[in-house]
Amino acid sequence: MALTPADAQRFLEENFAPWVKALDLTITDITRDGATLTMPITDDLARVGGIISGQALAAMADTAMVFATFGHLQEPRPVATTNLDTQFLRPGTGDTIRCDAEIVRAGKALIFTRATMTALPSDKVVATATATFFVP
Repeated sequence: MALTPADAQRFLEENFAPWVKALDLTITDITRDGATLTMPITDDLARVGGIISGQALAAMADTAMVFATFGHLQEPRPVATTNLDTQFLRPGTGDTIRCDAEIVRAGKALIFTRATMTALPSDKVVATATATFFVP
């Protein structure tokens, strides 16, 4: 049975750390191939000039890629981030950041993922990330 966005959202709200929940992430899509999350750009997450902070983008990317692994596994299971690399391409401004996370390759013990973060409404890519997860 496939994991639905509502199931994934409930899991996030019930199991993730308060500071991750403070990002106000919404899971809009989750499949065996990846997951899409959105995050509002708020005063709490922005730095001077209304630019979303890099720390918020990195945390969003990691979380989105975790949910991509859940989608691939078709259930929330413990995974451990073994590597996270984030590239900041331009200032993130606007109303919302959309993060599209995808499975690049999934083995028995390691899952490789990639994420693209896009500012809305401009539809400009502001950051990308890659991560590797260990599945115990």
